[in-house]
Formats: sequence, structure tokens, C-alpha cells
Amino acid sequence: MKMAMPTSRDYYALLGLSRTATRDEVNRAFRRLARRYHPDLNPGNREAERRFKEISEAYDVLSDPEKRTLYDRFGDAWKGVVAGVDPGVWGARAPSGAGGRRAGSRVGSERGFPGFGGRPRGGFSDLLGSLFGFGGRPGAVPAPDAEREVEVSLGEAYVGTTRQVELPDGRRLELRVPAGVHDGVVLRAPGLRARVRVREDPTFHRHGKDLVVEVEVPLRCALLGGKVEVPTPGGTRVELRVPPETQNGTRLRLRGLGMPDPRGGGPGDLYAKVRVRLPLPLDERTRRWAEGLPA
Repeated sequence: MKMAMPTSRDYYALLGLSRTATRDEVNRAFRRLARRYHPDLNPGNREAERRFKEISEAYDVLSDPEKRTLYDRFGDAWKGVVAGVDPGVWGARAPSGAGGRRAGSRVGSERGFPGFGGRPRGGFSDLLGSLFGFGGRPGAVPAPDAEREVEVSLGEAYVGTTRQVELPDGRRLELRVPAGVHDGVVLRAPGLRARVRVREDPTFHRHGKDLVVEVEVPLRCALLGGKVEVPTPGGTRVELRVPPETQNGTRLRLRGLGMPDPRGGGPGDLYAKVRVRLPLPLDERTRRWAEGLPA
């Protein structure tokens, strides 16, 4: 029975390389393409998954000197050389331009090449680990992302911050928490899903992008108008003009001083809730003035 020929595959073309490419050029080409086609970066995209498997296979061969030598010589039949199979059974040729010859005789003497069979050599796993935080064979499915909870203060959420997070394999990575982040938001990094918890603040109350802070206003200022200082979550203080005859509980807006928008939109507003402060203890003058007010 005549056996079917395997599909010809040009590993150099898959990585966009010439046949004289150096090991460093092979590594750089794989890194560039892996970042483009990795399944984690293309969820649900079967074409990207297929391309990633192809470039992984090409890298596994071209990054290994012994495998690359056999591939250059025997083309698609190089695996049969390792297993002691006559490439002539397949009628295979080395890829066009590889300088190889048609393999028409048994090549048991080629079995002496080390590093074949079983798992790929460590270089591929190491390279994938440096790119995406996991190791494994070409086409292997990465381990599920680690789940972590990251707690930040409202002040840190206001300006943005970073956190050092340890993964199950002992690696540590720096997670960037963007300014304006909301409680419960999930941040993603290679190998990590981090849910943000924003602690309640004793001074500022958050409503979406807006903030509310209570501000003491002297009675005289509330009646006649004046200026008071208002704190912000960033640690600075701003001046607020209080209009005359301001009632207790009135909210005065400071436009654009609320939480930033992590998506790049405009910031929220900061509202100063007036709490009128009585001049206690009352002096005699104030007492007589209060007694003269209409009931």
C-alpha cells in the first residue's frame, strides 16, 4: 500500500527568516510572533491558536542546532531520521533553497545526534516563561491564571500605585494599579488575575467618579460668605469660596477634583458638604445677637 506524503512546511518562512539566520535572529523572530499570536492574547481566535502552534514547532526545530541540521538536510523527513525511518519512503526533500539532497537511503548512522525524542529542550520553555510566565511544550495550554486580591487606599486609587504580587511558582511581579480604579475591578497580568479592593475612607465618600467631603464652615462665614480650605485625596488642600447665606448641609462643587477616569475620560467632581460650626462657647455679644433674632 502506498503511504501518503506529509504536508510540506517551511519553518524558515513561518518565522519570516532566511536560511542563514542566526540563533539570536531565530529567538527574536519567535518572540515577536509569539506576542502576536499567543492564545492568551487572542481568546477564542482559532486561527491565532493554529499560527502559534506552527511558529512554536518552527522555533523548537530551528533553535536546536542538531534538529536544524537534520531539517536543513532532510526537510519534513527529519523526524523519521531520528526514529531510524528511511526518508525515501516518504519521497521527501529538504525545503527549497536549503541545500539539502534527496534522501534515498537508510540513515541509521544519523541516529547518533543527541537531544531528540521526548520533550523539547529547555530553551523553548524558558523563552515562553520569560514571555508569558509559564513553561511547556509547543502548543501546550498554559496553567490557569493565579487569583489574588489587592487592597489599596482611596488615596492610592486617586493617584495610582503599584503592588508586588507573588505567584504560586514563587515569581514576583509588579502590578500597576491605575489612577481612578474602582472597587472590584479585575486587573490582568501574565499569569495573574488581581481583584482590587479599595478601602473605605473616613474622610471621603465615593459615588462613582465623584467624591464628597464634609467641611466645617464658621457661622460667620456661612452667614456673610468667605473662604475655607478643602482637603483632597491626593493630600493637597484647595480654597473654596462659600457664598453668603449658605445653609448647613449645602454641597458646593469643586469641578474636576474628583476621581480620575482610568479609561481616559474626564475626572469627577469633589463636593464639599457644609457643616456650619457654631462659635462655642457663646460669648456675651453673640448671645445677645442670637437673642435678638426673630423667633
